[in-house]
Amino acid sequence: MEQQSNPGDEVRLALDGSVATVTIDRPAVRNAMDRDAWTVLGGHLETVARSEARVLVLTGTGGHFCAGADTSARRRPDLHPLDRLGHVTAPLVALQELPLPVVAKVDGPAVGAGLSLALAADLVVATTRARFGTGFARRGLSLDTGSSWSLPRAVGLQTAKRLAYLAETLDAAEAHRLGLVTWLVDPGEADPFTADLALRLAAAPPVAVRLDKELLDRSHERSFREAVAAENVAQAVNMGTDSPTAREALARGGRPAFTGRWRG
Repeated sequence: MEQQSNPGDEVRLALDGSVATVTIDRPAVRNAMDRDAWTVLGGHLETVARSEARVLVLTGTGGHFCAGADTSARRRPDLHPLDRLGHVTAPLVALQELPLPVVAKVDGPAVGAGLSLALAADLVVATTRARFGTGFARRGLSLDTGSSWSLPRAVGLQTAKRLAYLAETLDAAEAHRLGLVTWLVDPGEADPFTADLALRLAAAPPVAVRLDKELLDRSHERSFREAVAAENVAQAVNMGTDSPTAREALARGGRPAFTGRWRG
């Protein structure tokens, strides 16, 4: 009898202090995601949002990040395509809107919906073995899973069109040159580099970082006047939160321990 896999084992969440890690572990399909995997990912993101975590690391196992949707998985014929797609995109929206820094650690392919997962992160650490591509045009499809929004913001409009129309796959070096990748490292350096980065992000002032994320993510839709007004509100919040902690630590020559608590 065929043994059924447990989706909770295939998309795992680990909470370690202020650092949350979600690991996709479906190596037989290069970490491609089926319906159950998307469901579990969405649940993990809800847990992270309610936790004390200050940073999320998203990664995969077996030399793969995520090869997109698992096309070998059975589909429910009774579901309308809009329902199927909505089930996939709901956790991607949750990831994009998660109010804390998200780091994608990419080794191997990040294509299709896997590229969208990487694009939904704030920062991308990629190994020299990483590959990035949309892949949709090869299957007669247009962009989906949020990539029409996130891709031009990462690489610019013309390059996004190139990647969409031609479905090219970029190696890690070109992805880094184009701005898809924040840091490019050797495969053996990815784990320690990302662990150190996560700790640095977790030590940052959590409320200020959360506000920075919101300010930057909405910068394209705001006028300059609106951006300045939003910044002023954010700074007023910081002045009653971690800014006094920083001033006190600097006055005594120490390093601030940011709590994110309201001091008024």
